[in-house]
Amino acid sequence: MRLSNNQMYQNSLNSILNNQQNVNKAQEQVNTQKRVLTAADDPSATARALLYSDRIQANEQYSKNITMLTSRLNTQESVLENIKGSLEKAYTLAIQAGNGVYTDIDREGIAEELKSIQSSVLDLMNAKTEDGKYIFSGYQDNTQTYSLDSSTGKYVYGGDQGQHKIKVAEGVEIKSSDNGFDTFEKVNARLNVASNDGVASGGITSAQVYVREQAQFDAFHKANYNADPSAAAGANTFNIITTAGSPNSYSVEQGGNVVASGTFDGSTLKVAGMEISMNPVANGQVDFTLEAPQKENVLNTLSDLIAGLTDPTLSQDDYEQVLAAAMIQIDNSKNTVSLTQAGLGGRLNTTEKITQSNSDLDVNNKSSRADLVELDMAEAITELTKQETALQASQATFGRLAKLSLFDYI
Repeated sequence: MRLSNNQMYQNSLNSILNNQQNVNKAQEQVNTQKRVLTAADDPSATARALLYSDRIQANEQYSKNITMLTSRLNTQESVLENIKGSLEKAYTLAIQAGNGVYTDIDREGIAEELKSIQSSVLDLMNAKTEDGKYIFSGYQDNTQTYSLDSSTGKYVYGGDQGQHKIKVAEGVEIKSSDNGFDTFEKVNARLNVASNDGVASGGITSAQVYVREQAQFDAFHKANYNADPSAAAGANTFNIITTAGSPNSYSVEQGGNVVASGTFDGSTLKVAGMEISMNPVANGQVDFTLEAPQKENVLNTLSDLIAGLTDPTLSQDDYEQVLAAAMIQIDNSKNTVSLTQAGLGGRLNTTEKITQSNSDLDVNNKSSRADLVELDMAEAITELTKQETALQASQATFGRLAKLSLFDYI
């Protein structure tokens, strides 16, 4: 086969250009530290690397979500801890207010301190996140959590029962806040009778019914209260039937069934944590009704306590009932806040574990992607040296071929 000078020149030029291209590719791989520069270099590896890249980007977003979640949970934890501290102070003041030697002025001083605590608790309940959203308003986080209804004088909840969640891993969402309904509204009020004035009949002209031993009364109330809304009228009314004598005797009946009986001295009988005083002691009957279980937020509890402290017309019995109700409801509020804190702490612990898990996954994903598309530097430098040597050889060969001529042999 005969080769013209043009063909030899063209072949040599193509060889040089190909080698230059190989050198350029090898240099670019070293500079970028990537083995796969384009999808055409390794389509399968590129496709799999894109999947790992998607996972890495998702993990980056999860990390940002976790940062936001942790910040909000820590903020809520701080708010709840301050609320609980305020309630503990209010509880101490309620106990202090029961001091029998305190004058009306002393009680008013305690009331003023309780007003300050109430204002502080209200501000904490209306706390906001870093972006100006109300923490405890549920989905209605643009609405103030608690406000005073001027028509009723009661503090009302303005949010709903929604709970915001933040996604922190594939298939994992964690609550970023607790709504005020679950945290502050689901607080059991003190169990009590519907009225302290008993309905007297027979030889008894008047009677008073007060709860004195709360634990005993709570057990009686829970055992006997009929919560069925379709129950007949008077289903929770009890009749105390008395017989005067030495000693006096009584029986407590409900719907004709005797639930308790015994004897008593003087004009006062005690049964199921209640103290029933009657005038006169005679053959007769005193009726009382169990109050339905109630829920009350602590702001209204504090309002009732303040009102009781500043009302000089209250009898000692009624004043003691105000203090008893306040102490039980404040204590129940503290317990509810503590339960919320416990759940919040569990979420923080879960967040820490997921953070570690996401970090491990991120390392694995980046390592797998690197194995597919990133460069082995030793191998790449060796390849670059080889390609440079090939280019130098092709250039040298072209120079020698370019000098060949038949005239050199004549």
